Amino acid sequence: MVFGLIFFAVATSGHAQDQQHLEKVQRVLSSVPLFDGHNDLPWLITNDLDAPADVSRYDLRSTTIGHTDIRRLRDGMVGAQFWSVYIPMEAVEEGAAKMQLEQIDIARRIIRRYPDVFEQAYSTSDVNRVFGSGKVASVLGMEGGHAIENSLGALRSYFDLGVRYMTLTHNGHNDWADACCEDSVHGGLTSFGIEVVQEMNRLGMLVDLSHTSPETMDQVLDVVTAPVIFSHSSARGITDHPRNVPDKVLRRLPKNGGIVMVTFVPGFISQAPRATLEDVVKHIEHVVKVAGIDHVGIGSDFDGIESTPVGLEDVSTFPDLFLELSRKGWTERELMKLAGENILRVWAEAEVRASQLQRYTEPSTAILRKSGN
Repeated sequence: MVFGLIFFAVATSGHAQDQQHLEKVQRVLSSVPLFDGHNDLPWLITNDLDAPADVSRYDLRSTTIGHTDIRRLRDGMVGAQFWSVYIPMEAVEEGAAKMQLEQIDIARRIIRRYPDVFEQAYSTSDVNRVFGSGKVASVLGMEGGHAIENSLGALRSYFDLGVRYMTLTHNGHNDWADACCEDSVHGGLTSFGIEVVQEMNRLGMLVDLSHTSPETMDQVLDVVTAPVIFSHSSARGITDHPRNVPDKVLRRLPKNGGIVMVTFVPGFISQAPRATLEDVVKHIEHVVKVAGIDHVGIGSDFDGIESTPVGLEDVSTFPDLFLELSRKGWTERELMKLAGENILRVWAEAEVRASQLQRYTEPSTAILRKSGN
């Protein structure tokens, strides 16, 4: 891998005592894909006033207006990316499935437009192969269960297009699951919500609990048969924000096998006027303290946030985070788990569970009945 050469050339001109840490970070990110859990580039392109939804005019080979472009991805040594295919809750009014398909189309067009840089990945073996070829393994992650329009057939169709995780809710409730940021209406999951989770397990689609309420988190952990993810959340024990994961849920992760991919959203990681890289480190280390080193990852939310932490301004800065953790005593093995090994293990376990379930279960035919959940 030839990623990150600019970063290391600049960094090595600094303090000589950092040389050992720099070499360690380079070894880690050259051998394990740095797998970011959440980047909103497709939605940014959709809403770019200069090139609304025009992939050809938002040139990733140049320096873009956002947090992501090809040069900065390489400087950041990004090896794999969950590209968020987000649609707002309001899309339900005009046809959420239509808008969701359009976002998936935009993400896939981005990937295909730069075949020397990106390749869509549908499995963990794809990720490892694509990373080994020097490209960024590109996976789709769907943000908000409202996009399935209460249809398990739609869920399966999204999976066929390459969606490999779905956040059960966004910031508002849907008809079958409670979200983080409103008063409860379902008490967590409805019976149909349980069907959605079980069908995701059968498919091998990762159940993403970012944006959900603590009650939903707990109920999902009660019924899932594969590890869950939080694609872009941080620790509520450090910053008391409803988008973060409570310690009681973190303590359940070892038994489930799941992972919290710590996000960089300033309001989620600090209550101070300016969030910093050090704040992200605090959240990462809290997750490790409560849940363990096998249950933490990175979920930046780049291009989905207006401001960024000082020291983590764009995708080129990922190595700086790993450098700081190395300075704090993290071993090479621990850094590899954070970078990509943990999320790849979670996904691989979900794939194995799906293959087991598909031997003896058929696709669910459950239908949401509004009067009785």
